[in-house]
Amino acid sequence: MFVDHVTINVKAGNGGNGMVAFRREKYEPNGGPAGGDGGRGGSVIFKVNSGLRTLMDFRFNQKFKADHGQNGGIKGMTGRGAEDRIILVPLGTTIIDDETNTVIADLVHTDDQVVIAQGGRGGRGNVHFATPKNPAPELAENGAPGEERRVRLELKLLADVGLIGFPSVGKSTLLAAITSAKPKIGEYHFTTITPNLGMVKLSDGRDFAVADLPGLIEGAASGVGLGIEFLKHIERTRVLLHLIDVSGFEERDPYDDFLKINAELKKYDSDLLKRPQIVVATKMDLPDSAENLATLKQKLAQDTTLETPPIVMAISSVTHDGLTPLIRKTVEILDQTPAFPVKGVDDLEQMLNPEDQAAQTADFAINRDENGTWVLTGAKLERLFQMTNMDHEESTLRFARQMRGMGVDDALREKGARNGDLVQIDDFTFEFVE
Repeated sequence: MFVDHVTINVKAGNGGNGMVAFRREKYEPNGGPAGGDGGRGGSVIFKVNSGLRTLMDFRFNQKFKADHGQNGGIKGMTGRGAEDRIILVPLGTTIIDDETNTVIADLVHTDDQVVIAQGGRGGRGNVHFATPKNPAPELAENGAPGEERRVRLELKLLADVGLIGFPSVGKSTLLAAITSAKPKIGEYHFTTITPNLGMVKLSDGRDFAVADLPGLIEGAASGVGLGIEFLKHIERTRVLLHLIDVSGFEERDPYDDFLKINAELKKYDSDLLKRPQIVVATKMDLPDSAENLATLKQKLAQDTTLETPPIVMAISSVTHDGLTPLIRKTVEILDQTPAFPVKGVDDLEQMLNPEDQAAQTADFAINRDENGTWVLTGAKLERLFQMTNMDHEESTLRFARQMRGMGVDDALREKGARNGDLVQIDDFTFEFVE
């Protein structure tokens, strides 16, 4: 099964908690703090594996977690850091944040890898908080939480040349004729239901990848047929071979086919029409092909909507006539054509209005629920809370000072908070005291 898009959840490991401990050795009655730091949580890393061809491995396994770091120990011992979780993906995978719809990474090289969820750092042990005024602090940090994300993976084939055209125009037959690929071929529409890749190797040592994309039909860009599933694979190609059946066997107008396929490309992404395109007249071994080819060339030459008439080449994949000139012309155009940028999804800056952007960057936000409780939210504030060990009074007082320094107290007063009102952060509730 060819799978080219999935949505998964990834969770990095939390950092280990710092330790509150003191030296308890003979002849050392006042040994001082000796609590070690927690270990780093494991990150989630996506790495290219050139041996993979689809995202099938993610179809039934959609949750990936890295391990947490170990807690700190006595005698200043640091907890063991967790191993990173390596997730292997095929070459050509685009990783998109499902919440913000922004592209995180585009893995197009064999050695590419990217950290998608950063592991939390380990919390500091009480050895870090000793001061002349407080030489024996009962204060340590919890480990920082690991990042958690929901991401979409989209596989876009890394092919230099894309074969496009209506069903049964000979795309799979051409791919089999010029490469060692063995696509399924049948005398009926939609024989090909998954993209196929093949490599064309020239005698001078050069080569290029060809993708046979399942047949487009009219309305594909709007979701009709198979085309919409695989149009995105055209985005990485540099040259398009537009195959058109000129045999007349299907009783279709070749020129009309040319216009309809290009219309679908334009609806999906108008930039696709900027790619060099060779019109490949197929099935030239059949009786009426030569006459229909002459008519097609005439209509293309008279089409005033085209900036320049496309290159037209005739082939027969069965007899192999015209294949060598077609390959040479394709290589010639490839040598002159740079890679096209892959169309990204909407940028976060365009999706959010100014108030939403401010909320994302603010240290904290204050709301009031239906019961009258003041609810504090915000990534920075919540992170500080999660790293506070509420089992120790000194840690709780430190968190209160941090909130005051961030301006939370003043903001609550401005909102109308009164002495004795309940304030909630995450699952922790306390009273507001003037």
